Order: sequence, then C-alpha cells, then structure tokens
Amino acid sequence: MTDRGAPTAKTIDVVVAGAAGRMGNRIVACLRDTPDLRLVAALEAPGHGALGRDAGELAGVGRVGVAVGSDAAAAIARERVLIEFSVPEASLEHLRLVARTGARAVIGTTGFTGPQREEIRELARRASILVSPNMSVAVNLAFTLLATMAKALGDDYDVEIMETHHRFKKDAPSGTALRMAEIVAEALGRDLGQVAVYGRQGFPGERPKHEIGILSVRSGDVVGEHIASFGTLGERLELIHRAHSRDTFARGALRAARFVAAQPPGLYSMQDVLGLA
Repeated sequence: MTDRGAPTAKTIDVVVAGAAGRMGNRIVACLRDTPDLRLVAALEAPGHGALGRDAGELAGVGRVGVAVGSDAAAAIARERVLIEFSVPEASLEHLRLVARTGARAVIGTTGFTGPQREEIRELARRASILVSPNMSVAVNLAFTLLATMAKALGDDYDVEIMETHHRFKKDAPSGTALRMAEIVAEALGRDLGQVAVYGRQGFPGERPKHEIGILSVRSGDVVGEHIASFGTLGERLELIHRAHSRDTFARGALRAARFVAAQPPGLYSMQDVLGLA
C-alpha cells in the first residue's frame, strides 16, 4: 500500500485482489486511465512470487507506486472498494473483512458452492457486495435477451449452452455458462438441478424434451466464448458472445466499482449496474 496523493472528493479508493493474475493485471492497467478511481492496494496470496513487486510493472504499464502485498486485513478498509478475481476460498475470506470493516466489494470470482453463495448473501446484509460471473456489459445484456428468447420459444426448442475458454481456466463450466443455464431454466419453469446435462457420451438415447445441455471446451488462449442455442425441427436460433480482450471485463468491473461505492448494504449484480434488474 502507498499514499499516492490526497484523493479528490470524487475519488474512489480501490483494492485489487488477485493482482498478479490475468484479470488483476488488466484491472490495474485500466485503472491508469480512470482518474476517479485510485489504486491503493494490490493483494496476492502469501508466498506468491509477485509479492513486493510494483503492481503496474506486473501489468506492463510502468510503476504505479503500489507494491503487491498479502496483508488483506490492512488493505481492506472502510469506504474502499475491493475488486477481486481469484478463487472462492480467498474471495470469501476477503468478503468477511469487507463486511467487518465497512468496505465494499466487486467479485468476479466463479466456482462458488451453494453454501458459499449463501454465506455471501448473509455478508451482504452488512456490506455492499456485487457478484457477477461476467463483468462484460454485452454479456449482461445477453442475459436479459436470453430470458426473453427462452420465454418466447418455449418447450418446443432444445437448449444447448456451449462455452470455450483458455487452457488455464480452472473451473468448468464457466460461471457465465451456468448463469445462462439458470436463466433459461427459470424462464421455462424448470429445475436446473434436474434437467442439466454436462456433456454426453456412450449411448444416451434420444434427447429428453426438457434437458438443458452445457458443454465446456478448453483451448489455447481463448479469452471467452459463449453460445446459447435454441433448436427445433427446421431451424436454430443462437445467441453468441465472444470476448476478444480481458479489458472488456476489467472496464465492466470498474463500472461496477463506481456503482457499488454509492450503494447501501445489499447483494447486487451487473444487472443492477446496467438498470436491467
């Protein structure tokens, strides 16, 4: 942490957790071009090789005067906004600090379990927390379009969701694909736990009418691609989103930080940021 000068009245102090990761790097880089947001701390796990290095140099944008550290308790303070893309366990630990200190949070981490999601809902009673599996503005518009498509097309169309990401992604399916499946299931009045199929092999027989297929592909350096396909006899309609740069997600996260900084305690999503909720 460092003091980079007195903030203006409109400046929001930002803490980036997972600062040495792919998304953390891009958030740090994009913060250079946002005068209303000020990087005050960059976090990584204890023992990480990036500890002590300048966060800007790690991001390839030159020195920013903020060294990567591991003391989350010192970094996460009242009125600051935590932006985090990491792993569920670390994110939950940091969210507990957010709720305890009066900070705020924007969480892009995916892979939370049911009990972990429930704990986040409880923590949001005491803090302003925004959680989204995808910070892209276009993807969140796609979520709204997806619900409209599912309701209009109904049960006569088979729904398949396909996602492709880089070989380094640890969780599958992606949080975005799961959210797409949840939206479709809700729109069609189905229990996703009962109708979801995560890939097929062998001789599964004819496709059941209410099934929702979810397929994950891992390949090279693909930033992210999601396809929601609605098919029936004679035609198919697809909703496709392709991300060409992680800056898309970083800029969305910064937009979310501005939003959550002005909100009372509660659990928010990018749908709230865009006025689509």
